[in-house]
Formats: sequence, structure tokens, C-alpha cells
Amino acid sequence: MGDGTRRLFGTDGIRGVANRAPMDAATALRLGQAAGRYFNRGQHRHRVVIGKDTRLSGYMLEPALTAGFVGAGMDVVLVGPLPTPAIALLARSLRADLGVMISASHNPFHDNGIKLFGPDGLKLSDAQEEAIEALMAGDLASALAAPGKLGRASRLEDAPGRYIEAVKASFPRGRSLEGLRIVVDCANGAAYKVAPTVLWELGAEVVSVGVAPDGFNINDACGSTAPGALATLVRERRADLGIALDGDADRLVLVDETGAVVDGDQILALIASSWASQGRLRGGEVVATVMSNLGLERFLQGRGLKLHRTKVGDRYVGEAMRERGCNLGGEQSGHVILSDYGTTGDGLVAALQVLSVLVEEGKSASEMLRRFEPLPQKLVNVRHAGGNPLADPRVADAIAAAEMELGARGRVLIRPSGTEPLIRVMVEAEEEGLVESLTERLAGVIRAAAAAPAKVAAE
Repeated sequence: MGDGTRRLFGTDGIRGVANRAPMDAATALRLGQAAGRYFNRGQHRHRVVIGKDTRLSGYMLEPALTAGFVGAGMDVVLVGPLPTPAIALLARSLRADLGVMISASHNPFHDNGIKLFGPDGLKLSDAQEEAIEALMAGDLASALAAPGKLGRASRLEDAPGRYIEAVKASFPRGRSLEGLRIVVDCANGAAYKVAPTVLWELGAEVVSVGVAPDGFNINDACGSTAPGALATLVRERRADLGIALDGDADRLVLVDETGAVVDGDQILALIASSWASQGRLRGGEVVATVMSNLGLERFLQGRGLKLHRTKVGDRYVGEAMRERGCNLGGEQSGHVILSDYGTTGDGLVAALQVLSVLVEEGKSASEMLRRFEPLPQKLVNVRHAGGNPLADPRVADAIAAAEMELGARGRVLIRPSGTEPLIRVMVEAEEEGLVESLTERLAGVIRAAAAAPAKVAAE
């Protein structure tokens, strides 16, 4: 097992340009047949829940997947545009064998992706994905059901309502959002109906943007990856908080009443300190990735709490949370996993936890959402032609020298991209000038190693 053998599945399902392999109807059909075969166990009626975001290509991929699953003898429940966490939730509540989300998350409309969830609402393991991929590469004739054993497809009309009620149940009973004006940016994506509804039903005055999807405008100058317009609107409308979701609403970025953007690290800090004071933070620990700011780690240490770091990717955060018995984890980019309420990142549930603290404390977002001062952090991407520049001894020497120079005042993180021929160079330190100089020095050494690998091998 290992990433070297996995071609289709990346760290977050399959992703690519719509109507080009692997994100075409033919691959989606085979995926439905193979996953249907893999999860077809026992004599019960097998069921798969399929959701999507608002991309034009969803109209192509949804029926192709449906045909594959039905042909493999599985009943398909279609729920239409809903957030990724809703599909994980519905897969569990409907006792389905599988949940499928058609989305490329925060990417532009011309990309799409397919994520698979098991009956427990968890993203599939590497081993499961590899097994499905092996089936796709083989002869799928054995996966096809007899004519009398074909599945059926139906639409679950009340799916949005089920998710809305589940999200509202994560907000403390008896507490209300009355008196708060909230601007919510749904990125013209999957949460365009459910997010404003949840906030309104909990009592807020809601200003909604990014709620007019047309198949093309998902994540287009809106949502969590482009919160500038939201920040302007929050100030113009004198709102108490701005909430920015991404295309499949598993990611959250906030804007305080001054228009300042708040990332996932600050959200984790606020929820962690609130839950710790209530005795709700399991294990006294938060799980985050190697990208999270050192300021978050120091903030938690100052409260007797620990930060456990994982590789980049919310699936690795989720796995570590389960292994370590933690109920809070996330990424700087805004994926926040609250395992008391769901199995995957949920931007809306995370926003309600923050709002709950604001209501309880009776303080403004700007007072509550700057829990720590982030250390200066710089990320540079170094493109290379292939091979492994990190194996060059000059690179190892440069990293060791930088780490010695930083000591406890900062850290160096250098890692290859999982999807492109890039080396990501990140330096974090207390002094901005040091961050700049070390980042450039390390990037320069890696560029030199990438340009002259043969020469290095001779030496």
C-alpha cells in the first residue's frame, strides 16, 4: 500500500478538469460499478447516497455514477446540492453502504471531484480506495447485476431539512442569535440554501451573498478563498460577523466586524479555550497540520493544552483525532472537524460554535477572535522538473543550518506537493526579516539542486 500505487485517488478523493479523464462520465460510470461491487456485501438491499455542489459538470457526473451503482445492484438516493458534511451525515442516518459527494471543494467551476464516505460517515481509507481502483482497472463484468437485481434511483425530498435540523442541534439549547446581524457568503456553492436558513431559524438577521449559483460562478471571487468582498459588506452593513464557506461548505473563514479576516487557526484557538474551560475538550489536545501557526501551539501550551500535528489534509487530521481520542481538530485553511457533531469538516457547525461563544461572552468578534498573535510565516513554491531535490545533501545541510539559526524562535517546514512537481518551503519565526532571508536562502538551494541533480550525484 502507499501513495505510489494510487493513481486516481488523491488526499481528498478523485479530482480533475470536468469532462476530461478522470473526471469524465466514463470514469464515473466505472467508479459506480467498482464501488458498487466493493460495497455489495450480504443479502440486504444496498444503498448509496449521492450529493453534489452547484457545478455545471454535476449534471454529467451524477447520472453516470447513478447508472454505475444501479447496474451494480445498488439503490441510489439522490439529494441534490448539499454540503459535503450533509452527505456524510445522511450516509449514516439512512444506514447506507456508501455516501458520494460530487465536488471540487474550493476549486473553480471547471474542475470537479468525487469523494466517497463509508457507512460510518468517514472518508475511505487508502486501502479501500486502492481496492476500488484495482476493480476499476480490471474486468467489471462480474460487478454487473442480473436484470432482476438492478437497483433503483429515487430522490430524497427532505434531505436539506434533515441536515438543517442536525446543524441546529449543535447550537446550545436555549441560546439564540437574536440581535446579531450576520453576513453569510455561500460561494454560490452547496450551502446556498441551507446556511442562510440555519442562521435565520436561530434568530439572526441574515444578509446572504453567493446564493445565486448558475453552474459557473462557484468560488468565483467569493467564498472562503476570496473573502475581500465579504469583508467590505460586513463593514458596510455594520454586521457583527461575516461567515465565508467554500464550494462544498466543509471549510470556514470568518470576518470580524472591523473587516479583519480570521483563519482556521484562530477559530481552533477560540473553540479549544472555550471547550477546555467547560471540560469538553477531550484529551486536553487539539489536532492540526504542520501548516498551523506556531502562535496557535504557544497559545494552547499557555493554557496547559497540547497541539498534535499531522500531514496536510483533513483526512489525516480526522484519523489522528480518532486515534488520539480528540474531539477538535482542523486546518489553517478553515477545515474544522468537531467530532461531537460530525465525522468531517463542517463550516456551518464550526461557525455556530464560534457564535455560541460570542453570545455567551457578550463580546464583539474582534475581541474574541484574536486569541493569539500569529508569528510571521512565509511560503514559497519551488517548481522542479522531476526527481527529488530534497535528497541533495546541500539541501539537508541548508535545512540543518536554518533550524540551528532559528532554535526555539521558529521552525522550518519543507515538503513536496502531493499533486504537482513543487517543493513547498515554509519558514516561521518571530522576526519578519529572518523569515524572508531564510525562505529565500532555502528556496535558492533547492532551485540549485533541482537545476543540477546529475552534478550533485557525481559529487
